[in-house]
Amino acid sequence: MKFGVSSYIWVSPFSNDTIDQLKHAKDLGFDIYEIGVEDPASFDPVFVKHEADRVGIQVNICGAFGTERDISSDNPDYRDNGMAYIRTLIDMASILGSPYVAGPMYAATGRARLASTEERKRQWAYAAGNLRELAGYAASKGIRLALETLNRFETDFLNTVQQGIRLLDEIGCDNVGFLLDTFHMNIEEKNLGQAIRMAGDRLFDFHACSNDRGTPGEDHLDWKEISQALKEIDYDGAVVIESFTTDIKEIAKAVSLWRPLAASQDALASEGLQFLRKNL
Repeated sequence: MKFGVSSYIWVSPFSNDTIDQLKHAKDLGFDIYEIGVEDPASFDPVFVKHEADRVGIQVNICGAFGTERDISSDNPDYRDNGMAYIRTLIDMASILGSPYVAGPMYAATGRARLASTEERKRQWAYAAGNLRELAGYAASKGIRLALETLNRFETDFLNTVQQGIRLLDEIGCDNVGFLLDTFHMNIEEKNLGQAIRMAGDRLFDFHACSNDRGTPGEDHLDWKEISQALKEIDYDGAVVIESFTTDIKEIAKAVSLWRPLAASQDALASEGLQFLRKNL
């Protein structure tokens, strides 16, 4: 098991100009720096790979999915744009040595409404078919796709592992699995340990966050149960702290973050890492 930290804790968007973040994360004790790729043009993956190798940290890739990157949209331009974006992320992952591209790539984040049965069937068909095609492209480069289930306020598409399994079964590709995030799971899952066990060997990435998206361990989550479930499924992948900063107003608004969640972003990251290393 390797412990990682999301770029969103400090910067948005990550770019060539924030490359010093890699060394900073390494100095705090992290094994992995997971980049939330808002704008693929903001950094050169070859340059980032060179710096990551120099400081001794692994770089993994997570996507950001707005309206115009929705591969399940009725708008064909949005679907095409989303497909091109995810292919670019796969190419970046291949260059950087990231084992996966992660995120809620099945639909636009924030698309949450009580859709009709017909609309849901259409959206589901678009998502499954397009993800199957992307899985083939990813497989050709040795990359996995880790689909993130989100809470009900951020999507109406996949909220639970049970829903996700249905989609994974329909896609039918071994390199498509889950990113599970304890923040979202705390809202949607009846039991976090059971949900992790249900995901089983389809769990490719894991975000360890407190129930308020602050420091892991400063919360009401049952980390003993979470740890036991991860051990039972022999999970040995990335465990990433994902949080956000109120210093970047656009991101803070997008994730409804209205107050600082720790004394500092460094404190959130370093104290969270200490807790996770001890408890997971």
